[in-house]
Amino acid sequence: MTDSGTPSRRQGLPRQADAVQPEVSEPTPETSVTAPASDVPAPGVPGLSAPPVVTSVARPASKVNRKRVAWAIGIVIVAAIIVAIAKVLMTTSAVQSFVQTYPGATELPAGAPVGIPAWLGWQHFFNVFLMVLIVRTGWRVRTEQRPQVFWTPRWRWMGTTKVSLNIWFHQGLDVLWLINGVVFIVLLFVKGQWMRIVPTSWEIFPNAVSAALQYASFDWPTENGWVNYNSLQVLAYFVTVFIAAPLAIVTGVRMSGVWPQRAAKLNRVYPIEVARAIHLPVMFYFVAFIIVHVVLVLTTGALRNLNHMYAGQDDVSWLGFGIFVVSLVVIVGAWFAARPLVIAPIARLFGKVGR
Repeated sequence: MTDSGTPSRRQGLPRQADAVQPEVSEPTPETSVTAPASDVPAPGVPGLSAPPVVTSVARPASKVNRKRVAWAIGIVIVAAIIVAIAKVLMTTSAVQSFVQTYPGATELPAGAPVGIPAWLGWQHFFNVFLMVLIVRTGWRVRTEQRPQVFWTPRWRWMGTTKVSLNIWFHQGLDVLWLINGVVFIVLLFVKGQWMRIVPTSWEIFPNAVSAALQYASFDWPTENGWVNYNSLQVLAYFVTVFIAAPLAIVTGVRMSGVWPQRAAKLNRVYPIEVARAIHLPVMFYFVAFIIVHVVLVLTTGALRNLNHMYAGQDDVSWLGFGIFVVSLVVIVGAWFAARPLVIAPIARLFGKVGR
């Protein structure tokens, strides 16, 4: 029904109710946004058209910097308080007796392997390489407002949904990380290395508390990672391998294009909002774990620790450090190479890349 009898209609003027602005929604990893583009080639990506220019309202840089500074100051203050409390506790007779009873490590089961084999060193490098890129691309997926380049699957079994090139790269890295993880878990149990990172005694918990007190008071526990990790390390490795990694996988699959979107009952049982609420904190956990892990490796005997992981040797030499530096160069190079100019040709092997 039309309202042609109103003065505004007879004069050809729009009413206020008719002048409704279109709703603009932010894209999510599960949806793709297409918009008209010009015929001007996109910078840095041969054969692709430039995306439409999108303006957005950003927070002032000064507010962002002040917030970051406030967070940094808060972290330093909390850390200083923890250290002060730990130092005071370590002077009490009760805590000293506790540390003497539980020095920070438990005995390994009989038959536990000694040393770090070469395959574990390679797995460690591949895992770090992939995780750094996964964190980088995952954060870009979360923060990008309008994708510049899209990817469409070549084969139907890969799905039919068009996604941004960055989402494709992120999910491709996830697949490689998953394959590497499966190989790692299989070798872990076949070679018996699981006994080094799986708790086998309830005494691991008081020993972990003891190790944490010693770390916090800067009276660090005596350890030899070539033979046995301290209890705090064992718990951290166990949580990372057997809890955090599976959570990252099951939440990532729920948010990816391989999930059956039309399975109504399954989607009600496992809502995507739940996956999103878990996935980001898991990413922050991995970032924190990597930072703490690297700091402790470098501050508790860098040359020997790097030889353990990269050279498969229990000695103090520069071999492991040299391999570590080369691996770091590779990771940094991949970080800066992860852009459409490099990714697009690889993506074309598996689908269509377009504007």
